[in-house]
Amino acid sequence: MSRTLRGAIALVGAAALSLGAVATSGAAQPGEGSAKQEIKIGLLLPESKTTRYEKFDRPYIEQKIKELAPDAQIDYYNAAESATTQQQQVNTALAKGDQVLILDAVDAKSIQSSVQKANEAGVKIVAYDRLAQGPVDAYVSYDNRKVGELQGRALLDALGDKADTGQIVMHNGSPTDPNAAEFKAGAHSVLDGKVKIGKEYDTPNWDPNNANQQMSGAISALGKDNIVGVYSANDGLAAGISTALQASGMNVPLTGQDAQLDAIQRILLGTQTITIEKPYKPEADAAATMAVDLAEGKELPASLTPTTVTSGSGEKVPSLLLEPVVVDKDNIKDTVVKDGLYTVDEICTPAYAAACEEAGLQ
Repeated sequence: MSRTLRGAIALVGAAALSLGAVATSGAAQPGEGSAKQEIKIGLLLPESKTTRYEKFDRPYIEQKIKELAPDAQIDYYNAAESATTQQQQVNTALAKGDQVLILDAVDAKSIQSSVQKANEAGVKIVAYDRLAQGPVDAYVSYDNRKVGELQGRALLDALGDKADTGQIVMHNGSPTDPNAAEFKAGAHSVLDGKVKIGKEYDTPNWDPNNANQQMSGAISALGKDNIVGVYSANDGLAAGISTALQASGMNVPLTGQDAQLDAIQRILLGTQTITIEKPYKPEADAAATMAVDLAEGKELPASLTPTTVTSGSGEKVPSLLLEPVVVDKDNIKDTVVKDGLYTVDEICTPAYAAACEEAGLQ
């Protein structure tokens, strides 16, 4: 073999080794090349009693993750309203090797130890809809105090001159949900001094059955003729409250939140006054984008976390707070129908056909 040929072979071999080293180095970089196929994200939602989580939040989040990272592994968990179950689910997600957890906490305080454990393992946390305590990396939700303010203002507007002629009953959300405290504070900032609050309740687990019992008790204690309106923090509670009101032959202004289908139908019938729409897709898309970016080792852009929120444990968390919308009988078509939550056919079943026609939906 000639010296020239031996030299050429040596150069080819060196080039091959060099390319192999580059390929190996590239594969090890987070968020590049084959590393994208290793993305593992845990999605932990709090319950299924409220229809939004299974019908909207979960599919929207999973769809956006797959759009951004087609090969991502998504591990889904629903805690069925149990804080203990959710803590166990975090342990399972960590054992599976999930790099990021999208976490909607059942109990924002009790989950702190799990958040801390995840942080110590190098796992990122995106707090979704509710701000968990502990070292959370990012948070997306709606402006919860603003929600309460909008609810309170809508109730006052519906009461009109009756605001000072009787009492209202307040049904707040679960005491373990930090959002409930913000809804409550926002509502009180509008209602205090403008109405007399005859009874006020915090409602464990956002349970409609509890709300029904609370309302029945308030009617017995205050007298139905003395109640002029009801603040309900969400539509699930409003369902239980509405049943109690109708059983007593009452129809007074009633608020809600989440734009559930049954709430839209109650608004058409006049047994609920308003709900608050918090369009699920923008919130879900933001959470999914945050999770994929963090899984790929990227810094979250300022456009995705334009503000900072302080959690109950004192952490300052980069956050995105979206704007809620009031839905009443006059703007159903321009809100929940336009936003794709429901079709007119889904809303306007035969039982609601006359009300839909009156509202201009058919």
